[in-house]
Order: sequence, then C-alpha cells, then structure tokens
Amino acid sequence: MKTSRREFLQSGGALIVSFSLPLEILGQTTQLNPKYEELDAWLAVGADGMVTAYCGKVELGTGIRTAFGQLVADELDVPFDRITVLMGDTDLCPDQGATVGSNSMYRGGPQVRQAAAEARQTLLAMASTRFATPVETLSVKNGIISDANGRSVTYAELIGNRQFNRKLDQKVQIKAAEKLGVIGKSIPRVELPGKVFGSHAYVHNLRLPGILHGRVVRPPTPGAMLASVDESSVQNLPGNVRVLQKGGFVGVVADREEQAIRAANALKVTWKSGRTLPPMKDLPAAVRAVPAEDKAIYSSGEIDSGFSAARTTITAQYFVPYQMHASIGPSCAVADIGKDSGTLWSPTQSSFLTRNSIAAMLDMPADKLRLIWTEGSGCYGQNGADDCTADAALMSQLAGKPVRVQWMRHDEHGNEPKGMAMAMTVKGGLNENGDVIAWDYQVWSPPHSSRPSGDGGGNTLAGTQIGKPMRIVPVGADRNARCTYTFPNNRTTLHQSRESAALRASALRGLGSPQNTFANESFMDELAAQAKADPIAFRIKHLKDERAIAVLQEVARLSKWDARPSPQHARSVTGRGAGFCHYDNYATYVAVVVRVSIDIKTGKLRIPYVAVAHDCGLIVNPDGTRNQIEGNVIQAISRALLEEVQFDSRGVTSLDWNGYPIIRFQDVPEEIAISLINRPAEIMTGAGEATTSPIAAAIANAIFDATGKRIRSTPFSPQRLKAVLV
Repeated sequence: MKTSRREFLQSGGALIVSFSLPLEILGQTTQLNPKYEELDAWLAVGADGMVTAYCGKVELGTGIRTAFGQLVADELDVPFDRITVLMGDTDLCPDQGATVGSNSMYRGGPQVRQAAAEARQTLLAMASTRFATPVETLSVKNGIISDANGRSVTYAELIGNRQFNRKLDQKVQIKAAEKLGVIGKSIPRVELPGKVFGSHAYVHNLRLPGILHGRVVRPPTPGAMLASVDESSVQNLPGNVRVLQKGGFVGVVADREEQAIRAANALKVTWKSGRTLPPMKDLPAAVRAVPAEDKAIYSSGEIDSGFSAARTTITAQYFVPYQMHASIGPSCAVADIGKDSGTLWSPTQSSFLTRNSIAAMLDMPADKLRLIWTEGSGCYGQNGADDCTADAALMSQLAGKPVRVQWMRHDEHGNEPKGMAMAMTVKGGLNENGDVIAWDYQVWSPPHSSRPSGDGGGNTLAGTQIGKPMRIVPVGADRNARCTYTFPNNRTTLHQSRESAALRASALRGLGSPQNTFANESFMDELAAQAKADPIAFRIKHLKDERAIAVLQEVARLSKWDARPSPQHARSVTGRGAGFCHYDNYATYVAVVVRVSIDIKTGKLRIPYVAVAHDCGLIVNPDGTRNQIEGNVIQAISRALLEEVQFDSRGVTSLDWNGYPIIRFQDVPEEIAISLINRPAEIMTGAGEATTSPIAAAIANAIFDATGKRIRSTPFSPQRLKAVLV
C-alpha cells in the first residue's frame, strides 16, 4: 500500500517516458514549460509486456480509466487488455490537475497520447539499432516490432529489465485520425464488472491494522464557535472512546464504527453565537443583496443605443436555488498520520491539491504526505470527499493511529458544499424584423469553487475549524454567462460577491453553466415567442458558429421537431422545448429537445422523451460518451424538477432523502435519443458536464409550449406548475 515510485518501477523492467506540461493552458498542446519541470507523466512497459500508464486524473464514474487506456493502446500499438491505468497516487502519478470541468480528455488526454507516441517511437529506434535497418522499414503490431526480413522483437525484449528515462521532446506526431484503431471503439468500461457484481473495492472497504473509527461533532449553526466539551459524558461508553479536540474541531474515535456513532451522539458540546440565515422565501433578494464587485464579461456595440432603436423590449428575472451533490453513497476516507509523514486514502477529485492543502492543515511538508486515490461514491463537483479526508487526517494526527471516517447521511446532506444559488436578469430588444439587436445579461453569484487549493489548509471544514486560512478561486460564476449568439449590441455583467448569501457552497456539476444557460436559453425562447418565430430557427438565425448551427439542425432532425406532441389523455397538456449550449464558450456543443406531459389536476410533470445532439470533437469511446450524456440528462432533470436545499435560520433542514428527493427510476425518460457528431480532426472536449446545462431551459420552454406560461425559477415542482395552470 505504500510502495514508492522507485520501488514500483524497480519491481520489473520498464521503459519510462516523462514529460512536463503547463496546467493552465486551454488548448491541447504539450508544449514544454520550465516552470512545470516537476510534472512528470510516466508510462511503463514491463518485462511481461504489460503497460502501465500513470494518470493524474481519476475515475469518478465517467469511464476515463477506459478512455485513457484506449489512447495509450492506440498510440503504442498494444492490445487494450494489456493496458493498466494507475490513477491519482501522488507518489506514482503525474500532477495533471483536478478531475473537473469535463477536462480530463481535453487537458489530460493529449499528454497521455503524446507519451505513448514518444514511447513507441523510442522503441522503434531501439529496434532499428538492433536490426541495423531504418526505422521507416519497421512495422508494429500488438507490441511486436517486425522488419522486412521477418525478424521481430517485443517491447519487453527491447527493454530487457532496464529503465530508460527521456523527456518528451514533442517531435513525435500522434497518429492521424485515419490510422486510429482503438480510439473510436466502444470498449466496455474496465471497472464496471466489479461494480455490478459487488467485488469492486471502494475506500469504504479499506481497513488498516489498529485502525480506529471516527466521527466529527459539527457546530449546530454556520459560524458557531466552540465554548466547551464535556469529555466525561462519554467516558463510560464501550470501545475505548477518545475525544479529540483542536481549536474548534471536535471528534471522537472508537474501536468500532457503531461505537464512534454512539459516542458522537452522546458527547456534550456547548457552542456559542453563530450566523442567522435569511428566510428561504427571501433567498433571491438575498443573493442580489450581497455586496459584489461588478465585472464586465463581454461587451460589443452600444447597448443603450441598441435598446433605443428596439421596437420591442422585454426583461425577465431568473433564479436557481442551492442544490446538493446528494451522492447516494456517503463520503469516506482513511488516514494514517505519523509524526513526520503520513498517507491518505481518499476519493478526492484533486489528489495533489487535496494532499497539499491537508499537509498545510497538519503543518507537515507536502512531500511527506502521500495521497493514494481510492474510489468512493463518485462525484460531479465537490461533494464531501475532501472534507471527510481532512477529518480523517486531523483525527489520525491527534490520535496517533490510523483513522477511518465515514459520514452519515445527515453529514453528507448537511455539510457537503452546496451548488451555488444564482440570480439572473436579462433584457432584450427586437427590431421590426424580429431580430435581436440588444442583449443585456446580468448575473449575481459568488465564485463557485472553494476546493482545497494546495495552500493555506483552510479549504476544508476541519481546516477552517482549527483556524487555517481559506483561499477562494474566483471561477465558475461566469461560465456560459456570455451566450454564443451574435447580437450587434451585447453586454454581459457579473456581480461577483465574496461570499454565499446563506449556505457553504462550492463546485457542482457545470458550476455556473446550468444556471446561466437556464436564463439565457429561457430568455432566447421568450424573444422567439415575442417575434412569433420557431424557437430553433430563431436560434440558428442568430448564430455564426457552424458547429453550433449543426447541433441545432441535428437535434431538430432527430426529434422530428415539426411533429408536435399530442395529449395522452384529456387531463394532460403536452409541449416540446429546445435548448442549446456551447459549454464554457470553448468546449462541447450540445442541443437538446425535451417533450413534457403535465397533469392538469396534480401539476405532475413527466418527460417521456429527450433528444440530444452532441459534438465533443474526437470521440474516444462512443458507448462511454452516450453513458455520460444519459447521466447528464437524468441528473439535470432531477435538478430541474425536484432539487432545492431546504434550510431555516439555523442551517440545512433537508438532511435525508425525504427532505431532498432525487429522481426515481419511474420518472426517467422512456427514451433518450442521442446523435453523436464525431469530428476526428478536432480536439477532445469531454462529455462529463455539457449536456447538463441546457436541460432545465428546454423543460421550461416545453412548459411554456404546453401552457403558455413561463416559470423562471427551479425546481419545476407540481405546486409551481399548478399555480400557472390555474
């Protein structure tokens, strides 16, 4: 469990290829940057012919372990079943940044491909020397190099139990699209069989000798300060219970998990002060009222003169509440912290940043702390994994023994960082031809990421409670605030506050893109209705990007847009709505059509059909891409119809599945039709988040199509629908 990189590599012969990459680049380049010399990616070819690819990205249920293996197999000319992808271990893997933003394939994939291509070319050069024949005369198949005279040598034979270090020089070109054989195939995900048949090892299953089980006692209200702890309240409980306290952090450890739970419930802790939260009904106003800095996101033309020239002007306000990640499995982590070093087993999305942040929290050098990524319950944003890891690390340091922490359901719902509540206002002007000549978009939101940032140590609950400083990264609120459409007079403004209006929040799938796209695409539909124009044709009319136009045309074809849905029975009304998103204004293109059926009496909304046209550039694994799109659709429907964090003046009250319902199987669409637009010559831009963004707007637009009424706040609950149906 604690093998070093050197020991791992020395366990068998291997060819090692290393490279460096600036993480902040947005394109799929592998240009070297001396600033990042320490970022080495490793690719090892063992003496048995097996290949290990070391990857800083991690598998969160998106299928990237399989996709990365396909990249290596194709570029190295090795069968896919000989590839093992080792992920997220800070002692063995490269730092490729956090697994976020649908960027694993976009930013991490090219690095892995380039390393594999470099390794292949190096091996060809070695075979060329052995056979005394030009490289151009050699061929490679299944890890075997052959020459024109019938001689052959395997990769393993060339390495000969020797290690070979070489920096990526980028002179080797990756394969052209027409030469790809593994990339583009629907290879089954390698980790799924174990998950389906119950043999997959999660971090929850990990046990170490002498391990203790821990539970944290959190403040009852946000910002409450610790006043006192009565340790005598648990001194007679079984399980060798110990109370651990540092600063405002209070926890208990015991021999068994149920003993720790009992002790945490019994421990008498007194808290003082705390923050009073605004009433939920006032949340939209509270979001807008938080002091903010105005940031110009985009501006073209003269906005005032544009509106002066408009024949028709309309304005609308939109709101999306706090939402949860609501991971079905609770967060869990294990830590073994010694006096001078330690190891973490964590399901984090950012192995290096979380490792560095927790090291700062523990006052330990980062290079003395190892984080071994171990799969947890999956995530899409920042759930409780990092906080739970920090809990385990601090308690292990205080206890002097390994500690396992598994959150309860109320911990997960109450303490995970929520998806941000956001408020948006859009004003649009049409000329006499029904063209949009002025567009003014405003959004109110704090930044969307309080992830562990690698320094300070205060970006976790435990770190904050012991007084470590916190660092907020100002990202996310502006994602897709600027729409893709072309208007002669266009302004986008972000009113970025420093703090959340009510609840602790951080990244949720898509960050600000689903909220901004909900407002943009709903308002685009409102303008189309005002202009008496077809919603899809109206969007295409205001686009210049050919790939954007292509996904809208394709979803219209796929969904048979012109064939309107008909009511299934007299008590229902039906409608269809469209939505579009160019994710983050540079990545994946998605257009969707949603059909809805609304029960007039109950307000219950059903979505029998969703169509998706999807362009993420080069598609590595079509089946895996479809899986991601389907997951996006289902979760986005859940968020649009059901999800809203409930809270009172003291904190979150939706602490179970009754208080925070999510979509059930019976409410999943009967059909999710998907059209993948593969562009092998284009960069890979990912499928993990993009389809989430336009779904809520498409549902809202379908509700308008069915009822003639606009709903501008989510969720679209039966109560809200009944109100507009009256």
